[in-house]
Amino acid sequence: MTPPHEEAPPVPPPHPNPSRPRLAIPPGAWDCHCHVFGPTDRYPYWPDRSYTPPAAPLARYLGLLDLLGVEHGVLVQPSVYGTDNRLLVDSLKASPRRLRGVAVIDATIEERELEAMHSAGVRGVRINLLFRGGVSFAAAEAIADRVRPLGWHIQFLLDISQTPGLRQALKRLRLPVVIDHMGHFPASQGTALPAFRDLQAMLADGQAWVKLSAPYLFTRQPDMPYADVTPIARALVEAAPERCVWGTDWPHPANKLAMPDDGPLTDLLGKWVTDEALRRRILVDNPKSLYGSASM
Repeated sequence: MTPPHEEAPPVPPPHPNPSRPRLAIPPGAWDCHCHVFGPTDRYPYWPDRSYTPPAAPLARYLGLLDLLGVEHGVLVQPSVYGTDNRLLVDSLKASPRRLRGVAVIDATIEERELEAMHSAGVRGVRINLLFRGGVSFAAAEAIADRVRPLGWHIQFLLDISQTPGLRQALKRLRLPVVIDHMGHFPASQGTALPAFRDLQAMLADGQAWVKLSAPYLFTRQPDMPYADVTPIARALVEAAPERCVWGTDWPHPANKLAMPDDGPLTDLLGKWVTDEALRRRILVDNPKSLYGSASM
């Protein structure tokens, strides 16, 4: 087992007994952002990481999907594994009709490994600019060249308020782009922030997708419903409902607030998107377009 890095503090486990959401979840719904961890004797964490998560096995995540009434999930490679995607790929192979994945790679990856990941269900790569263990923005163009023939997308975890020139930089990638966690900028800056307006424009012109997820990461509020995030989520949906997807961010590894109950956390989508037809689009149709295939 890899010992924790001296600057990689442990994070608490997810809610031990999550409740069912009150929100009606349509058949075929997707959770488009989640992670699994461990066991560390088989899948050791990278020594140079920003946090040390507890075990969060695939079986427990699939049980959560059943509880929430969600059919599909998208496993996202967390920074604590760097470019070691073994757990991600093994998890996808264990539930191929239910799961898709987003990996972390560098531009030197061998073609046969990319093809094996695609066969397992990987449909994108992640560039993480907020935690150690990620891949730098400078590598994005070379990585885009490697995955473009597979029809994959690039997913970015970044703070849009701290990423000048993002819109022009993403245009150079020439493939679909997904922005994590509503842009991960301080909610106190609100929807008038120029970087947020740029994000809305990227959605509206079809340049990007956005994940309605992890409000606890950028709220000023200590508890749900994280009211300062509601206008941000609503503004993104208003800009381009066809470019929004939703995710739980289970097991919430970077959360610094009270660990959320996943039932009420799911119910927040009903506050952000009050129209049932739009929620179905966000939960079913959009993710199927972004991650799905004829085999699902």
